[in-house]
Amino acid sequence: MTATAEILYGADDLTHLEGLEAVRKRPGMYIGSTDSSRGINHLLTEVVDNSTDEGVGGHASKVVVTLHADGSIQVDDDGRGIPTGVHAKSGLSGVELVLTRLHAGGKFGGSAYKASGGLHGVGASAVNALSHRFDVTVRQDAKVHQMSFKHGAPGVFDGPGKDAKFTPPSPA
Repeated sequence: MTATAEILYGADDLTHLEGLEAVRKRPGMYIGSTDSSRGINHLLTEVVDNSTDEGVGGHASKVVVTLHADGSIQVDDDGRGIPTGVHAKSGLSGVELVLTRLHAGGKFGGSAYKASGGLHGVGASAVNALSHRFDVTVRQDAKVHQMSFKHGAPGVFDGPGKDAKFTPPSPA
């Protein structure tokens, strides 16, 4: 009998995925299926759930879902919108925080939501992480706040469509 080398397994063999990297690496954990339309339907449901929550809470009276010829989907509501102010702890706008960090949102307590559906603090950020293009427009206090993302990273597209040139922000 020949002795075989024992396979070593230590702390350096562990992987720690940060931010939205986990969603991109293992999308099935977040949306179920990546092999059928079920995953796409789950992504849509997560965004629609946020709009529906606004309606259930008495903050929205209309949700419109538009399926575009290019395969993109647009969800509009007349609710409060994602907070646009700067979040003190992260230094990010509320919009960027909710759309780029897992487990960030207003559904974890307090009085912002009496009832809510979807994956609290995961749904919108997972949709953003898996989207070739994610544009968000929030209208609050007579101001319009817009941001665009590619696979969860903020930046600017130079035109319409998912194949438009994308430029991430310059490092500060």
